[in-house]
Amino acid sequence: MASLFHLPSSLTFRKICHSPIKASHSHSRISVKNENPLPKLSKISEFSSKTLNFLLSGSLALAVSLTGVGIAEGKVGVNKPELLPKEFTPVIDVAGFLSDGQEKRLAQEITDIEKDTGFKLRVLAQNYPDTPGLAIKDYWQVDDRTIVFVADPTFGNILNFNVGATVDLDIPRSFWSRLAGTYGNMFYWKEKGEDASIEAAVMAISSCLREPVGPNNCSEVK
Repeated sequence: MASLFHLPSSLTFRKICHSPIKASHSHSRISVKNENPLPKLSKISEFSSKTLNFLLSGSLALAVSLTGVGIAEGKVGVNKPELLPKEFTPVIDVAGFLSDGQEKRLAQEITDIEKDTGFKLRVLAQNYPDTPGLAIKDYWQVDDRTIVFVADPTFGNILNFNVGATVDLDIPRSFWSRLAGTYGNMFYWKEKGEDASIEAAVMAISSCLREPVGPNNCSEVK
């Protein structure tokens, strides 16, 4: 990637992506080092095709920039601040998946989540290349307590997440894979609609974040 924004050295993000071919797959933890003064980083996923490179540099350009992971073939992440709303909102729908009423309900749910748990959920619905991309980092003031949910059906599974380090301490990594497999698979969103996948995912995340932290928290996608 040609340019990446820099996060404070205290921030660590885990990128969780999902293959459009398989509903579930194993995760691996890879440490990424860079000569630039970037934080220590981890990547959760196993992909081998060029599709991943395009996915990360395109519809998930945000995932690349949050993790600081460099992408081969010199692809450049999208940065279109002109697509950002003028007023702050935790839900940005540049793809037109959601009605005004749905956006308002999700925004209220996300506000309640942050008030009750201290975690920040942010939703970006897009169809690559129509996305604000890197510009959302400053707009949303992304930090260790932030979950960035990118809904993009370009490569099959519509649900993609970036999870802050503090969130990762409380929420099992397997939860995000189960969530994507349940509500993000192509069969689900093609039958019920992209909006249904987004709403179901937000409510499942809300339920998970409200559970007491323990060995069995978030063991079910509700």
